Amino acid sequence: MRFLVASALVSVLAFAGTAHAAERIVVAFGDSLTAGLGVMPDDSYPAQLQARLRAEGYAYRVVNAGASGDTTAGGRRRVDWALKNKPDIVIVALGANDALRGQDLASVRSNLDGIVARFQKAGARVLMAGMEMPPNYGARYTADFRRLYVDVARKRGSAFMPFLLDGVAGNPRLNQPDGIHPTAEGYRIVVDHLWPHLEPLLTR
Repeated sequence: MRFLVASALVSVLAFAGTAHAAERIVVAFGDSLTAGLGVMPDDSYPAQLQARLRAEGYAYRVVNAGASGDTTAGGRRRVDWALKNKPDIVIVALGANDALRGQDLASVRSNLDGIVARFQKAGARVLMAGMEMPPNYGARYTADFRRLYVDVARKRGSAFMPFLLDGVAGNPRLNQPDGIHPTAEGYRIVVDHLWPHLEPLLTR
């Protein structure tokens, strides 16, 4: 009897170890929009994405690598840290803070290009999520800002979601009082709109 119990325990532990080893990693790499500023940790988009992956039968663990206030320059300095997670997929969603501060767009482009290239060189597949600015920043600046994401994604051959906050930005019902950061329901919609761009990168 003791032998049977011990054998069963060894089998369970071996299975658990194999399942853990087989688990793939998605790194959500971004700023406060990724970190989930203002909502409970389980309501951030990376946490809700984790739940969606599990519900759809994908064995991935999502690492929330969002840093509030981060810029593309800061993100570029954090890439090696994020790579310690050995990600299979990285969702890059940076640039909003650069634009809010009126940063030179050539630098933003260079930083995003460097971030994507570094993750790809390490073997990760990248999904880049674009950002958009309100029109009061000027038609030229907002258009150039939008286009730089398209250009980097095309240059690096990465998957591309044109706007992370598609269907959420500008809707008071889906945003916190600051008008910038989504509510829990807003993040649910972010995940819904992100999913079609992410799913082709997943493996079962």
